[in-house]
Amino acid sequence: MEHQRCGTIGMAAMKANMTPKTASKYIKSGELPSAQITERDWRTREDPFEAIWPEAEFKLKEAPELQGKALFEWFCEQYPEVFQEGQLRTFQRKIKRWRATDGPNKEVCFPQVHEPGKRLSFDFTHMDALEITIRGEPFAHLLFHAVLTYSNWQWIRICHSESLLALRSGIQSTFLQLGHLPQEIWSDHSSAATHQIGADQPRDRAFNDRYLELTDHFGVKPKTIQVNSPHENGDVESANGALKSRVNQHLLLRGSRDFEDLDTYRNFLEQIVHKANRMRSVKLEKELTTMRPLKKRLLHEYEEKPARVTSWSTVNIHKKTFSVPSRLIGEKVKVRLYEGCAEVWFAGALQERITRTPGRTHQINYRHIIDWLLRKPGAFCNYRYHEDLFPQLRFRKAYDELCDALPQRKADIEYLRILKHAAYNNENDVYETLEMLHELALLPTLHHVEEFLPQREVSIPEMNAFEVSLSSYDQLIGGTRHEG
Repeated sequence: MEHQRCGTIGMAAMKANMTPKTASKYIKSGELPSAQITERDWRTREDPFEAIWPEAEFKLKEAPELQGKALFEWFCEQYPEVFQEGQLRTFQRKIKRWRATDGPNKEVCFPQVHEPGKRLSFDFTHMDALEITIRGEPFAHLLFHAVLTYSNWQWIRICHSESLLALRSGIQSTFLQLGHLPQEIWSDHSSAATHQIGADQPRDRAFNDRYLELTDHFGVKPKTIQVNSPHENGDVESANGALKSRVNQHLLLRGSRDFEDLDTYRNFLEQIVHKANRMRSVKLEKELTTMRPLKKRLLHEYEEKPARVTSWSTVNIHKKTFSVPSRLIGEKVKVRLYEGCAEVWFAGALQERITRTPGRTHQINYRHIIDWLLRKPGAFCNYRYHEDLFPQLRFRKAYDELCDALPQRKADIEYLRILKHAAYNNENDVYETLEMLHELALLPTLHHVEEFLPQREVSIPEMNAFEVSLSSYDQLIGGTRHEG
């Protein structure tokens, strides 16, 4: 173009930043420089892997998933001082080229056409890699993650396991947030939703009855992917990675991975999801027009089980042991198991709420049994749930200090008295006092604990007298009168 405008090759070459000779070659050929590039089919230097390539090709055919770096390191071990570290990239490029020309066929992915309002997919994803802490303590947890495959609208729910209770809580939370119901709900083969039909056919699985009760209640059709085929649930699988990456970015901006409490962390996650969903509002509106509004009542997010309180002042539910107040010994109670807690009910009233700790087979609250342990201190040393009677590490250390300084029985009684003081007063105050006694090198006896225990002033708040205006009641009564 420049040559046609100015008429001289020299001027055109100067404006194109090339020599007149090169410009003349391109003008005579009538082709652009990019059109004259030809792929080189010859080598400019000797192939360093020519001798071992037949062996490398054999191993790649035998194990197609073999990585180039691992194979290169193996050859370095087999042929010492033949190959250098700097030749790794050359070897990897050679393997890449071989796989594209002579290697096995790769798996083909088939893009799917998603219909608005039809499919909701869900999955559980672990969040441990983000290293979240609550008040400095590591918070091990999962997220129930649901995604509408057409609009990619999503919702999450914090949970501690892949149980049916966590599944029910996550699904109902999603429906409530969405306000509508999809036609189908898709899952992988989580044990909360499916079970194996026969031992001889591991790939044959069926939906659990209690999961079907949930889907039938809302009128949605349960669907599942094939066994060991996570790609069939690819929408939510890819969304899991994107969500965790987005959460990590917000954590970096926040400057801390520690949260004051669980509610603060929950609000943090939900705000991230809300922001992501705003960018999908157009497609979501289209989905909502094809979905049924949520009119069904939500099911209870707990499982109720009857249990008899044993003479140990415990109940056993699903192979887990929980302590309860000893006044209930011998009574038949109802235990409501939520995903995060257990409630003990008797005579229609709530008796105890227990926070469930994942991974523990027993949870004994020392407050339920401390009075009787003081009456029978000899039972403490060999008590089956001995370790549950140390609510914090400092209590355990204080007991060890007592055992080192006093006879066993006296040490047991002294520690149980301290534990009773914590049960009837403030555990954290006792904890701080034990820390102080340790720093002062004083034996943590009850006498010393009472002596150094923080004295907190109890202040009664001032309240203004509430003046009641009876005129509002007169208006209310007058408004109900009408002529018959």
